[in-house]
Amino acid sequence: MAIAKSEAGSNSMLSKTTLGLGGKHGLYSTNGVHELLECPVCTNLMYPPIHQCPNGHTLCSDCKIRVHNCCPTCRYELGDIRCLALEKVAESLELPCRYQSLGCHDIFPYYSKLKHEQHCRFRLYNCPYAGSECSVTGDIPTLVGHLKEDHKVDMHDGCTFNHRYVKANPNEVENATWMLTVFNCFGRQFCLHFEAFQLGMAPVYMAFLRFMGDDIEAKKFSYSLEVGANGRKLIWQGIPRSIRDSHGKVRDSQDGLIIQRNLALYFSGGDRQELKLRITGRIWKEE
Repeated sequence: MAIAKSEAGSNSMLSKTTLGLGGKHGLYSTNGVHELLECPVCTNLMYPPIHQCPNGHTLCSDCKIRVHNCCPTCRYELGDIRCLALEKVAESLELPCRYQSLGCHDIFPYYSKLKHEQHCRFRLYNCPYAGSECSVTGDIPTLVGHLKEDHKVDMHDGCTFNHRYVKANPNEVENATWMLTVFNCFGRQFCLHFEAFQLGMAPVYMAFLRFMGDDIEAKKFSYSLEVGANGRKLIWQGIPRSIRDSHGKVRDSQDGLIIQRNLALYFSGGDRQELKLRITGRIWKEE
């Protein structure tokens, strides 16, 4: 799995560096200062207020609560002593983004770094599988392999598809999620979701496409979904949502093909006791 490497530098405590395109000059933490700013409990970088015990051992504000105000190093009571000197040192530092190894080459003031990383376009993606809560994160190649090997999802090559969804006793099912399908198209990956849920008081089915990449790239593509039978047809056309947006967020925004249960059963034919819905679709690249 691809993970970002920690910000390490040379053996000196502070060094001046010039990074590539998009970078800038700045003092950034290497081994010595980096270790001082690392919380000994959670090992994350510390941000104000940085606490210290009477013996000078430091830790972050979150961990101060976690250790019940007792220094984890010497067991002295922590009290409310701030390590103002270390906070001031941190103020003068600039650090590389933690996702530098994945392509982000900028450096940031210490206290701006965390905010940047929360929105960095090179940050890791959450697993897009919707059938269960999955905590795996990674870059796109890692997640594609994870979906295939661990979730056993269907993988297809091509930009057109014809997918059939079947469910017995559909009137008894208010919430259901079908197996994710992944399409490899234009050298990128797209996830097709299909599920049943309650929209207000109305039982519905919904199909939508998510793009395995960021939102800017997703907007370079469009897709259509179509379902119908007996001379009637529903068509949806839209832009795939990035997997940065969670499955639930896309569903709740109703950004996809929504089919009322009665109409879905009409499209299924027969005695309306079994869902047999065929959805066709196409993905294309906007010029």
